[in-house]
Amino acid sequence: MDKNIKKFMETTTISKAQILDKYYVEVQTKDGEIFKIISDISKFESDEYKAYILHLIEFIFDRNFSEDKEKMIERISWEFLRNGVPSMGLDCGSRQSERVRIGQRIRELRVNKKMEGRDLALLAGIDAANLSRIEQGKYSTGIDILSRIAIVLDAHLDLVPNS
Repeated sequence: MDKNIKKFMETTTISKAQILDKYYVEVQTKDGEIFKIISDISKFESDEYKAYILHLIEFIFDRNFSEDKEKMIERISWEFLRNGVPSMGLDCGSRQSERVRIGQRIRELRVNKKMEGRDLALLAGIDAANLSRIEQGKYSTGIDILSRIAIVLDAHLDLVPNS
């Protein structure tokens, strides 16, 4: 093995990638979200090559990790192309439907209060562009920001069982 590749393989990554089957690779990021990549790397005979590609995927995910999942996916896709990672697509992550649901609910509450997005953002102490991304389900946000938004909207956060 080339010494540069060997050195790269010793690089520690937080994200973890694994081959699921002959069509998919799964990656778990540092925040626990799972992404699926359409990739046929399982077809290669060399276990060494497969390990290298999986490590490269982990490295790319770590380097491009962001709360803004839309931008993150865009940057990762571009880096896959630039680095020759065999990929035919990448999904939006295992939490995308929750991001969209929460964003829609925030927008609904804001509109019902006849409040502009920039006003909610100002009162919640966040950037208006980030609020827009949250409402569109493109941005993964933490409990602190959600709590501030809820307070401004005179709402509360609650854990509701799935039905």
